[in-house]
Amino acid sequence: MSNHTRVTHFILRGFSDVPQLRLMAIPVFLLIYTFGLLGNLSIITAVTRDSRLHSPMYFFLKNLSFLDICYTSATIPKAVVISLTGSGVISYQECAAQLYIFLTFSSSECFLLTAMAYDRCLAILRPLLYGTIMSQKYCSALVVTAWVGGAIYSAFHTFNTFSLPYCGPNVIDHFFCDIPPVMRLSCTDYHLSEEVGFAVSSCIVMSSFALTVVSYIGIVATVLRIPSVEGRWKAFSTCSSHLTTVILFYGTGSFVYLRPASQYSPTLGPLASIFYSVVTPSLNPVVYCLRNKDMKFALQKLYCGRKY
Repeated sequence: MSNHTRVTHFILRGFSDVPQLRLMAIPVFLLIYTFGLLGNLSIITAVTRDSRLHSPMYFFLKNLSFLDICYTSATIPKAVVISLTGSGVISYQECAAQLYIFLTFSSSECFLLTAMAYDRCLAILRPLLYGTIMSQKYCSALVVTAWVGGAIYSAFHTFNTFSLPYCGPNVIDHFFCDIPPVMRLSCTDYHLSEEVGFAVSSCIVMSSFALTVVSYIGIVATVLRIPSVEGRWKAFSTCSSHLTTVILFYGTGSFVYLRPASQYSPTLGPLASIFYSVVTPSLNPVVYCLRNKDMKFALQKLYCGRKY
């Protein structure tokens, strides 16, 4: 390091290197971001105001919507400003902060989705004990655990990424500071840090995913024992929205984070990131509202007033 100058700033490539494509991408991303922001705010407001939705499932949904707002707000506004101004300069400290904030929200969402799977599993497997076990205090503890776990997990990965020396080049092939494109810029061998990060991610994230899968195995096994087709469909319909969200979240996120940084593609990497960091959080309100009658009714009541 004595023979190298430490990088003091990075340059984000933005949505595209081509000015025409960049200008076309700005309104699209703004539209998706605004749609997701309004949708998630609507869910938070509807759940808060409608007393019929004051149950554990909707308490978790409200927290998921808040996470989705934070999740997208950590990257999109900055990316839009970069594309508009044409200057992708971001300081070293700001880049580290953006990575930490983004990973905190994304990993907290991962843990919250596991808590939501447990909630649905308990509601179907133990309906008589559900109200007693899933008290307000217990639900709050699960949400706090998800946030604290996300913050600790994010702190590890941020330290693991930025403890490497960076002395040039400093152009990040992405529209925000993310682990794979940043780590590739290190001026030393980053494979040890990469392997450690991969091992920790595999253990923690895949454990969270495994708990979600186990919850759904219990749900499916219980639902299949219900004699009537209508009863089976009614029971499983309470989980279908959450299952769709889980598939979208893990399906797109695993493409980026369960691959070595050396295999990061400047083309496919940002494209996959768009799905898990922008599209999926913005689609969650649609997923939950289309398949949930109570949620649709609450939103109709919120926007149409006494008519409903």
